[in-house]
Amino acid sequence: MLSAFGRAFRTPDLRRKLLFTIAIMALFRVGSFVPTPGVDYGNVQQCVASLEDSTSLLGLVNTFSGGALLQLSVFALGIMPYITASIITQLLRVVIPRFEALHKEGQSGQAKLTQYTRYLTIALAILQSTTIVTTARTGLLFPGCNLDVVVDDRFVTAALMVITMTAGTGLVMWLGELITEKGIGNGMSLLIFTSIVASFPTALWSIAGGANGALNFIIMIAVIVLVIGMVVFVEQSQRRIPVQYAKRMVGRRMYGGTSTYIPIKINMAGVIPVIFAASILAIPALIAQFGDQTADWVVWVSNNLAQQDQPLYVALYIAMIIFFAFFYTSITFNPDEVADNMKKYGGFIPGIRAGRPTAEYLDYVITRITSAGSLYLAIVALIPTLVLVFLGVTTNIPFGGTSILIIVGVGLEFVKQVNSQLQQRHYEGFLR
Repeated sequence: MLSAFGRAFRTPDLRRKLLFTIAIMALFRVGSFVPTPGVDYGNVQQCVASLEDSTSLLGLVNTFSGGALLQLSVFALGIMPYITASIITQLLRVVIPRFEALHKEGQSGQAKLTQYTRYLTIALAILQSTTIVTTARTGLLFPGCNLDVVVDDRFVTAALMVITMTAGTGLVMWLGELITEKGIGNGMSLLIFTSIVASFPTALWSIAGGANGALNFIIMIAVIVLVIGMVVFVEQSQRRIPVQYAKRMVGRRMYGGTSTYIPIKINMAGVIPVIFAASILAIPALIAQFGDQTADWVVWVSNNLAQQDQPLYVALYIAMIIFFAFFYTSITFNPDEVADNMKKYGGFIPGIRAGRPTAEYLDYVITRITSAGSLYLAIVALIPTLVLVFLGVTTNIPFGGTSILIIVGVGLEFVKQVNSQLQQRHYEGFLR
């Protein structure tokens, strides 16, 4: 892999793309430390240092913003509004026929869906920035910290903070699209990768402190290496369904007669089910912060849903991951549509009749593979957290196994992109 990157930097075109991608990622990190107007940066730093824990939902957004959320920077929201808008747009294809029609129109339809996603991103950014500014002004963003992080309580200042954070989200979205267009890899994924990697070393190093710190650090590193190996193995695995295309005459030319396959990944849903499950389970704890702390329901939520090591939380987490894995896979892969396209072009699966039997066979295969993939997601998401609980360590790896899953997945995709670009420019064939 290192030799591949060495050859990439020796190729002028690839070197320019790699340096452009790195520059955008560096600019994204710089923006994570630029404070929003109206924020007392010194008080924010003291409150962050005294903050022992935060809700899982704020922790999720803070992780995807590279720690910028709790810094109240111009990039406080990070890429999270765009992720949420993209997921909502994909889900709306099920309930809005117009969105499904645009999806099938090809490049022009995809461009319109992308535009709708951008509008929804800005709307979500306004909503989320308003919530963050309100919680910061009322002191709920940093429980237990009595310092004023917002120096001016005027409405104009609050509006300026909302506008700045929303503009920061729009800028982050633009930077991600620039990487996709002029750099290498998917820009949004690389920005998420940058945010998570930035907070990983600090969280790991904090484990080394305290009693048995060195031993806990070594054990955690071993667990992370084991999880990375599992993620690489599963993410690279796929079920290949053979497809045969019959010969057909079009004018004077003969088409078809070739053999290919349908690659089906074990984990077709990616990290979306884990993000959905964690976000939904974090909502009760977030609502409980605004309620009477002595109320029965608040106490019950604090005892059962506020901590990730509670048995009820773990059970609901696993159940939701499995549900959303099946739900998201059913949206992204339609067996009926695939079977119809195969039949239209004269393709068939050996031993399976074209049409409805093919769709039923694909649905059967997808169901079995998704069952294994959903369990794999649940295991990867829970292993780091359960190990930390077993070791008695209170510091959490940023968003548990999901961060590892994102880092490894984006890293593998980035390496594939670099290799494909190298093969286009330095194809050596079978003989050196």
